[in-house]
Formats: sequence, C-alpha cells, structure tokens
Amino acid sequence: MSYQEIIDKQRSFFNSNATKDISFRIQELKRLKSVLKKNESLLYDAIYKDFKKSEFETYVTELSLIYHDIDLALVKIKKWAKKKRVSTGITNLPGKSYIIPEPYGTVLVIGAWNYPYQLSLCPAIAAIAAGCTVILKPSEVPSRTSAIMAQIINQNFDANVFKVIEGSVKETTELLNIKFDKVFFTGSVPVGKIVYQAAAKHLTPVTLELGGKSPAIITKDVNIDMTAKRLVWSKYLNAGQTCIAPDYVLVESSIKDKLLAGIKKYIEKADYHVDNDNYTQIINEKNFDRLNGLIDQNKIFIGKKGNKEERVIPPTVLNDVEFTDAVMQDEIFGPILPILTFETIEDAIKKVRQFSKPLSCYVFTKSKATKNKILNEISFGGGAVNDAVMHFTEQSLPFGGVGDSGIGSYHGKYGFETFSHYKSVLQKPFWVELDLKYAPYSTKKLKWLKRLIG
Repeated sequence: MSYQEIIDKQRSFFNSNATKDISFRIQELKRLKSVLKKNESLLYDAIYKDFKKSEFETYVTELSLIYHDIDLALVKIKKWAKKKRVSTGITNLPGKSYIIPEPYGTVLVIGAWNYPYQLSLCPAIAAIAAGCTVILKPSEVPSRTSAIMAQIINQNFDANVFKVIEGSVKETTELLNIKFDKVFFTGSVPVGKIVYQAAAKHLTPVTLELGGKSPAIITKDVNIDMTAKRLVWSKYLNAGQTCIAPDYVLVESSIKDKLLAGIKKYIEKADYHVDNDNYTQIINEKNFDRLNGLIDQNKIFIGKKGNKEERVIPPTVLNDVEFTDAVMQDEIFGPILPILTFETIEDAIKKVRQFSKPLSCYVFTKSKATKNKILNEISFGGGAVNDAVMHFTEQSLPFGGVGDSGIGSYHGKYGFETFSHYKSVLQKPFWVELDLKYAPYSTKKLKWLKRLIG
C-alpha cells in the first residue's frame, strides 16, 4: 500500500468522526500505555543496542515522561476538549459566544534520534488526545528503536488511527510531499527548514522543535557547589546529546576557577562510563568525528578526545574559550562544555544575543534584579533559574523554541492545543434583532451606533 493510500484511509477514518468521541481517545491512550508497559524489556534492549543507553536512563528520560503524558491526558482530556463559553459584546446581544476545540485531522509526527521514544511518542500522545489520526516517522539513526516502535505500534493499533512508517530521507521526503493537516517535527535547524518549506506547499501548519546554543549564565553570588552539581548532571545526561543541555557557560570571571573546581569534582564523583549505566555512546561515527574535531587539546581542563571504536567521548570541559573558537560556531550536541567569562551582566547579555535565539537559557544567580534583567532582555524558548533541563519535566509549562530554535510548543494542555483548531462560534436567537445595522442608513442610526459602540 502506498503512503498516499495509508494517509487517505486515515483521513477517511477521521472523517467518520470516530476520533472525536472522547471515550475513543481514552481507549487508544490506555492501549498505548498498556502495550508499552508490556514491551518495556524490548524497548530497553533496543535502545541499549543503539547507543548503550541504560534501563535507568531510558526510564527516567524517556518512558516515565511518556507514561506521565498519557496519565495527564487521561485525567484532563474531557476538560481540554470541552466547549468554552466566552463573553459577547453588546452589539451581538442577546447572543452567546463560545470556542470549540476540534482536532486538525491526519497528522505527521517526525521524531528525533537523541531521545527516540520520548520525542516520537509524546507528540503522538498529544495528537491522539486531541482526536487526530497519526503517522509517526521515527528517526532512522537509532535503527533498533525505530524498528521496535514500528513493531509494537503497528501490531497493536489500527493503521487507520496510528501507524509507524520507518525509513530515512527518501521516505521522509515522500511523506512530506503528501498533504497532512498538521506536521510536527523535532530535529536540527537545517532539516527543520526543509520540513517547513515542504509543509508550506500545502499550507500545512507546523510545529518545529529545533535547537541552538543554550547558555548557562552564572554570577558570582551563587552557591557554587550546587551550581556545579546541577550543571554537570544537565550537561552530561545522555552524553550531552540533549537539545536543551547547557551548550556553553558564561561565568563571572571572579569565580571561574571555583566553578571549574566544582565541575571537576562532580564529573569525577559521577564516574561517567557506559559500563556504569550512567553514560551513552555518541550516536554514530559521523557525530563522533564532528564532536572530536571540536576538542582543542590546548584548552582541555578535564576530559580528552574520544575513542572512535567505542564511540565514547568522556565528559570534557574546555577552559579559556573564545567566541571565535570552532566549538562556539554551532550547537555542540555532545559532552563538551566550553567555559567563557564576563565582567558585567550587560556584557554577558550582549554576548548571548550575538547568537540566534536559543531553545533554552539558564540563569544562576541570587540577585532578583539580575535574574529579571536576563529574563527580560534575552529571548529564548524556555529555561530555568538556578537549575537546567528540569523545566522540560513540568507539564504546566509549554515547551518550544522561538526564532531559529523552533515554532510552536507542546507538553500537557499545550500539546493538546498544538494539534487542535479552536473554532469560534457566535450563536443568536431569532426572536429579537435591532434594526440599526440594516439599510436604509440614517443620521439617527449612526448616532445610536456611536453610542452603543463608542
């Protein structure tokens, strides 16, 4: 069956209105959680074979978030889908106004390789909750996780509701040539632009979750030990292959050495190693070579170049980095942390703003004035104060980028909204109608309209 035929069947099923039934959506979400729970061992095995990600990290950073998204949707879906009454202006009284959330229709979700389960299934969960039918195209880079998702979902779901299609650039291009009602993409900026251009040909709305150089700005008044502990965890989680990981540190020059000592302490304490189940491989040789090439031997504070046979680069910190260095030209997306300094907060803000708007920004400070200045003057998708990465886990916060780091957002009710059109309706009775708007017009009618409208 061709891709067009698969999508046509999904659209036909959507047009039957079956997915608009809230009980149907609840049934499908429960089904998804059940089949994932039943096949957890297969999911763990596949991701470990792809890049040595442990069961612990897979549960914490992938499956737990997926389960939480499903559970939240099951509790909130009736509220999210409910018609909402809004105020009506005097010119339309005694009418009433309301907004009806309706699903977009048949949607395409394109997942990313770095968190292959979470970044594929969480958008799909939001789409199912909203009442859409879903085509999921996982990243082909971790081939085993792509295969196991296809196996589990395609064996347990009606293809007219939820279908996984595997493949690489060729298959993705073919899918993008077909008209969907919504496209959701997670990945790099260059590929995001291709997806955006393809969707534009069909006037298809898109959500793009991209990336960028996310800064961590650290002032001299911080708790250095806790700052270092949180930085190390957030940077080296998944071997730095996290779109919201701190890409670089801008630290007030007077505390740089203390911060470096703290970072070294927590890297050594963590004892990062694949065999310790707290570290992962670099996803493939292409990314390994790119990352290894960014490590300037003369600027290594801790760490070293990696082992190509094992595809492992140890946690590496680069000191005395300049904005002109190779490591500062693009998003790193790996276990390399450049340390740069600033003298004034104005200087730090100016340096951050020379890059495109980042997906995340992290502010470490005890000063309310400094915090507010940074939050008000730097544009970014989302972030945290005195922490990093953890904002992603808050379902009450929309997750998404701005500018080059993305378009749109999701998580919790924001995911439901991403896959919904909010249809506005004005309803009026037949029994009364002011004659003011109807011809013939007169000076008297105009005076009354001005009194009523202002």
